[in-house]
Amino acid sequence: MLILASTSETRRMLLANAAIPFEARPSRVDEALVRDALLAEGHGPREIADALAEMKALRVRAPGLVLGCDQTADHDGTLLSKPGTQEEAVAQLRRLSGGTHRLHSAAVVAEAGRPVWRHVATVRMDMRLASEAYLQEYVSRNWDEIRHSAGSYTLEGEGARLFHRVEGDYFAVLGLPLLPLIDFLITRGEIAA
Repeated sequence: MLILASTSETRRMLLANAAIPFEARPSRVDEALVRDALLAEGHGPREIADALAEMKALRVRAPGLVLGCDQTADHDGTLLSKPGTQEEAVAQLRRLSGGTHRLHSAAVVAEAGRPVWRHVATVRMDMRLASEAYLQEYVSRNWDEIRHSAGSYTLEGEGARLFHRVEGDYFAVLGLPLLPLIDFLITRGEIAA
């Protein structure tokens, strides 16, 4: 059985919907501390997502395979964090509106305390130009869902209205490169195809 080192409802739903047997056990990683240290060392958003996913997978000690995941939003090489307030969310969306940014969705599988598989999917996100009034209203209506999202939106909800094009893996947008993970699990004989 796969161990998911996360409390993410979306990742749990994706695994359950794909009929992948798993158990969720949250890892105890101070993401902000690790992120800040990696930024200070000059690492970019893609490398930070990969490093955090690996750290989460390694932090949970369990027999079998442990899956760690992380996602970062990358605007012109700058890491976007989860908004702390509604004002920060509106400011992030204002900065992204009418432009392009990228989401990096990393997954690392560890076994016996070492990584045995990793994948980072990058998705190009093209936002339409939104009015200030709409951004304010969107954040106000959706705060409970978006406050945990780098970039201050969720594509699977009303946030879809913010975009005119998304290029890449939809599952990666949701925070888990599911299809490459399934390929790995099938190759390992963990699940059937």
